[in-house]
Parts: sequence; structure tokens; C-alpha cells
Amino acid sequence: MIEAENLTKRYGDKTAVDDLSFTVVPGRVTGFLGPNGAGKSTTMRLLLGLDRPHRGDARICGVHYGQLPAPLRVVGALLEARAVHTGRSAYNHLLCLAQTQGIGKKRVDEVVELVGLTGAARKRAGGFSLGMGQRLGIAAALLGDPSVLILDEPVNGLDPEGIVWIRTLMQRLAAEGRTVFVSSHLMNEMAVTAEHLIVIGRGRLIADCSTEEFIERSTEKMVIVRSPDVERLTGVLVGEGAKVSPDGDGTLTVTHMEAPRVGELAAAEGVVLHELTPKRGSLEAAFMELTRDSVEYGAGAGTEETR
Repeated sequence: MIEAENLTKRYGDKTAVDDLSFTVVPGRVTGFLGPNGAGKSTTMRLLLGLDRPHRGDARICGVHYGQLPAPLRVVGALLEARAVHTGRSAYNHLLCLAQTQGIGKKRVDEVVELVGLTGAARKRAGGFSLGMGQRLGIAAALLGDPSVLILDEPVNGLDPEGIVWIRTLMQRLAAEGRTVFVSSHLMNEMAVTAEHLIVIGRGRLIADCSTEEFIERSTEKMVIVRSPDVERLTGVLVGEGAKVSPDGDGTLTVTHMEAPRVGELAAAEGVVLHELTPKRGSLEAAFMELTRDSVEYGAGAGTEETR
């Protein structure tokens, strides 16, 4: 379990994390979302003891990260996959990490195979592509067979096959009862990977709920209707309080009314329907809606996130 309690971190006059509290429980993938500059990376650094909060507390399995006697056996972290000795082979990089925690060579061989680097394990890490470097970073996070995983943008640089692989891996690890906490800017990927979301903006908590609930409460439900008699159907629906937008070719987008009610009204009026499809909102749309007022760096700002 991961616990953040009233975490606050400032850099000069900028508050990167502002009285932030949340809990990440085992058994599910928890996504960590926020706009650029929201404080996600700073929060992860606070959890791992790489920065000290000005106020508040961060605990993993009930203790501070620095109090763990063999941290790699409890927490696997991926913050910067390219933070490796470029002159070492991938295998020797992992072996050096393993030796600091009393982890044997057998486990090194296992994670090399698990992440698909068997053929490149003896090559210098400095020559790795972005995707291969990402796989090496994931191997390092898994080295101690940890119960907690903290992963910052784990799909970065991976090809479509690699993205499916890491998604499946995270879900399998969570199903085994581990705590999986993952940040990403890829909304479509988070929508199919994470069961629960923690969303922050300007260092403050915006949402802590299931992915389904986040989407449902943040986006307007729509119904796609196709009929050869759109004019009469439009009149019926508008008369009952629906908002109707024509999309051409006999297709309407209906809001403010559920699909069953649309079908009932059409049937009562004898209007033929060729299509009646409820359309679920997207995580991307929900995210954009809920974080609109928390965007610090946008188009034209001329500035990029530094923390």
C-alpha cells in the first residue's frame, strides 16, 4: 500500500505539491494523471524519498522508503529509464543492482527474459533505443519481485506490441495482489489499463475514484440515432427535452436523454430507427474537462514542465 498524507513541496515561491492526500491499495492498477506541471513527478519522488516534503508524510507498506531494509524487494520504481551507466551491458547493470540487495543471478536472468531483452542483454545500454532502454528500466523495477510498483510513463518509447505487453504485465501483477501505481499522458491507454484513478492539478487532488466513475461524472452522455425520418424524430425528441444535433446522412447526436427513452419515443410515434447506440464518454474528454482550470503550461505558453 502507498499512503500520501497532506504532502506539500515547494521550490522557491512555487508550490509543486499542495496538501495532497491519497491511498493506493493493492490488487488493482491505479493511474496517476494530471496536466504538465501538475506535480506528478514531484509526488513520486516524495514517495520514494528522493525529495523531502515541507509538510506531510509519505509511506510505503506503512513506513518511509528510507526505512526499508531492502527497498528493491519491496518497491520497484521506474522514474527515468535512461539513468544507467552507458558503458555497461544491460545484464551487468541489472547484476550490479541485484548485488546491492542480495539478489541472485537467477533473478537477473528471469527479468531479462520477462522484458524481452535476452538477445540484447550483453550489449552496452548506451546503444539502446528508447524502447529497449524502457524495457531495461522496467526490468530493474521488477528485479526484487516487489509488492509495490511505482512507474512513471512506462509505455514511453514502446511500440504497439510493447504497449500491450506492459499493459498486460501491470494488470497481471495487480491481479497477484501487488500495488501498481502508474502515471501516463496516454489517456486511451490508461482507460483500458487502470481500474482506479488519482488525478491532480497544480499539486492538488482533483479526483480519487474508479476510472468508470471518473468518465461517467465528467462527460455528457450521448446517443447516436440514425433514421430515414430525422425531421419528425428531431421534433419528437426536442419536444421531450432532448438536445439534438444533426450529423448528416440521417444521423443525429442526442444528449440529455437516455437511449431507452429515445427508442420508446420513436416507437410511440412510429418512427423507424436504423441505429440506436449509446456513446460512452472518453477518458480523454473527461480529463480535459476536469483539468481545464489546472493547466499551467499550454499552447503558446512557451514553457515546458520542469518538475
